[in-house]
Amino acid sequence: MTETTPAAGTPAPLVDRSAKPRSVSRLIFLALVMIGASFVFFLFKDQLNSDLMLGILGVLAVVGIFFLVSTVIGFVTIMPKATTDPLARAFIDTHPEGTLVTDDKDRVIYANQAYGQITGTTSASDVQSIEAILSRHRESAEAVYRLTNSMRNGQAGQEEFRMPHALNEAPNGNGAGHWYRLRGRPVSGGEGAGLLMAWQLSDISQERTEQEMVFKELQNAINYLDHAPVGFFSAGRDGSIVYLNATLADWLGIDLTSFLPGKLMLRDLVAGAGMALVESVQAEPGLNSTAQLDLDLLKTNGQSFPVRLVHRVTATRDGSPGESRTIVIGRDEGGKDTNDAANAEMRFTRFFNNTPMAIASVDAKGRILRTNGPFLQMFSGLVSRDDMEQGALFETVLREEDRAGLAEALRQAADKQGDIAPIDSRRADSEERHFRFYVNAVIEHTEEAPEETAIIYAVETTEQKALEAQMAQTQKMNAVGTLAGGIAHDFNNVLTAILLSADHLLMSLRPSDSSFADLIEIKRNANRAAVLVRQLLAFSRKQTMRPTVLSMTDVIGDLRMLVDRLTGTHVKLELEFGRDLWLVKTDLGQFEQVLINLAVNARDAMPEGGTITVRTRNVEADEVARLNNRGMEVGDFVLIEVADEGTGIAPEVLEKIFEPFFTTKDVGKGTGLGLSMVYGIVKQSGGYIYPESEVGKGTTFRIYLPRHVEDEAEKATTEAEAAALVEAGAARQGKPANEGPEDLTGGSAVVLLVEDEEAVRRGGKRMLEARGYEVHEAGTGVEALEVLTELEGKVDIVVSDVVMPEMDGPTLLTELRKDYPDMKFIFVSGYAEDAFAKNLPADAKFGFLAKPFSLKQLATSVREMLDE
Repeated sequence: MTETTPAAGTPAPLVDRSAKPRSVSRLIFLALVMIGASFVFFLFKDQLNSDLMLGILGVLAVVGIFFLVSTVIGFVTIMPKATTDPLARAFIDTHPEGTLVTDDKDRVIYANQAYGQITGTTSASDVQSIEAILSRHRESAEAVYRLTNSMRNGQAGQEEFRMPHALNEAPNGNGAGHWYRLRGRPVSGGEGAGLLMAWQLSDISQERTEQEMVFKELQNAINYLDHAPVGFFSAGRDGSIVYLNATLADWLGIDLTSFLPGKLMLRDLVAGAGMALVESVQAEPGLNSTAQLDLDLLKTNGQSFPVRLVHRVTATRDGSPGESRTIVIGRDEGGKDTNDAANAEMRFTRFFNNTPMAIASVDAKGRILRTNGPFLQMFSGLVSRDDMEQGALFETVLREEDRAGLAEALRQAADKQGDIAPIDSRRADSEERHFRFYVNAVIEHTEEAPEETAIIYAVETTEQKALEAQMAQTQKMNAVGTLAGGIAHDFNNVLTAILLSADHLLMSLRPSDSSFADLIEIKRNANRAAVLVRQLLAFSRKQTMRPTVLSMTDVIGDLRMLVDRLTGTHVKLELEFGRDLWLVKTDLGQFEQVLINLAVNARDAMPEGGTITVRTRNVEADEVARLNNRGMEVGDFVLIEVADEGTGIAPEVLEKIFEPFFTTKDVGKGTGLGLSMVYGIVKQSGGYIYPESEVGKGTTFRIYLPRHVEDEAEKATTEAEAAALVEAGAARQGKPANEGPEDLTGGSAVVLLVEDEEAVRRGGKRMLEARGYEVHEAGTGVEALEVLTELEGKVDIVVSDVVMPEMDGPTLLTELRKDYPDMKFIFVSGYAEDAFAKNLPADAKFGFLAKPFSLKQLATSVREMLDE
């Protein structure tokens, strides 16, 4: 073993086997070579030439002198110099941590003096490896094992452990326990040296003692803070609560054992509009701001807890909100100091900040002096606490056209006027939010606010305005519907007379007659007028409907080919059906008209082509409640969406699209009744329709039809009707091809025709008599009962209008059933069957014929009713 000479002033290491051995073998070899050469010269001195001998010796002498001089001046070294850096060796030799290097067989390569002091070793022969010293102690064995495995896997590591006594003390000593930190890392030993393990062992007992003292002090501080007579909480930049003390947790009923920092938000603790007050406290960049706030906190059971906050916020250098620290002072409302001034002020401030209306006080110039929490919340983004400190004017929350009214109200308040008219306005930055401002003059000034001129109360009326607009629109639509229904009724009577007269004339003419074509044109235009009347009745929800249980998947699927033809080749139709779609109950033909009308309108909105998308899906009651559509009752609905990619509809036009005769198309290209008919059919089906449009992006109509759940009776009726239709179809298919139409003649049947419109009554009588019926007529229900009495009830069927003076049709049927319970009865009306059927007994049996009708329709209805 060779020892390295330590640098001056540094202690020598206990063990250092890291230096390479000196080249002694080389010197011995050199000496042997020289001795051998001497023997050669001595043995062969006689054979060698003296001159040659002298020459060789001279050369060797010169070489020797050269090496000697070179060695003296340092040009050539006989022994290789040590390659260790003296600075690095001095650092590791004097390091306060015990340093040990072992090879892969746990043999000690290096140990500094600190290692000896920590382990209690004074001589190199006594130095032991880390594993040898620590593996026999259960407190440190696991740590050494883990570190050894890590180092053999090429990884460094660190462990801390506590020993019952110091390593440099006797095991039976009375010393206190010691903490040690052990670090280990693998080191490459160079060529042929293999893997070395470098260990660092240090006594950290003093460090641990200091940490424990700091921890105890921190625990004491937290304990004092937790049990302080006031609450405290700290919030992060995003408003999340990172700490709250036990006092506040007890007040609010929060379980600290389940509290997780960052999970509870400050807004969850503040009741009402108090959060607006908290958020109004803002700090300048890099500074702090502190404010005193009186508000309510929320307990976990939902109760309010009145407090005073001393709220301090910070701001980062870029001005963004920073963290906050807040002291919470509770107020005992039942205490003996309830009547004291400070408590009364807190109580007033609490009520002031928790009132549901926004309140602000202003001076004569309209500058805002003081506000409550709801005001800051209601006008957030327009006025802040900083703005008020800089003299913000109240008029900044009003639209410019309403500021003159505010100025006049403030002038009246300064004049101590008692009756100041309220101001209706909207937010300065919103068209949709409406407010009403009440201005009250301040009669008596206080020391706190000597400049106070008026108190302004603000109430948001957005919802009220929306309800008023909705009510006005509903009343207008109802009025228009009533008008349309009345006009349609009168038109139906006129059109019925025209159609019956045209049919009567056509029966007496041949197709070759000159007037035959004119009569056909009259009938065709009368039928066109009848279509317009039906559209008016659809809007007024008085049209005739035959609701049946339908699947929208089947209805839309069957209608696809027709819609494709109507929309043309440049418009693409896409269908997206919802799964397991519920059934609905509506009139199949009428609803087909709804889809066709919407599809045609979508086509017209896309002159350059595009895609019409029809979607269906179920909408459950929970989703309907979340949608919060105006006027829509909560329930299960089937949604049908018709969306296009067209030009869209402007908002001012969207409000009027369902009104009759309103159209944006050119003259002659639309009647304005299409969407009003759609509106009426949907409403009459018990559904709702809501349009949504954006100019330049397209329009979507959403139709909600109520879900229909069939009971057993309905299922049986549906099956019976289907079977009857099948039988009727089979019977028609079984007729001979040469057989003429059904027999519509009357035979000996007696008909009582009740109609207040003379033209319709006269035309109907003539048509029925032409078919062989015996017809008696009456102009009112009262007259019809008199005729029945005269005929002694010998009438086979009564055909009656619904709307008549003195006695209407439903009343006539009720009276007639008292004496003639089995008499057949047909109602004739331009209104829907449901419009009058609800006034009849549930078991009333009758037929129905919708106006306007033709001669064949009248004859067919009478014949079918007689044959039942």
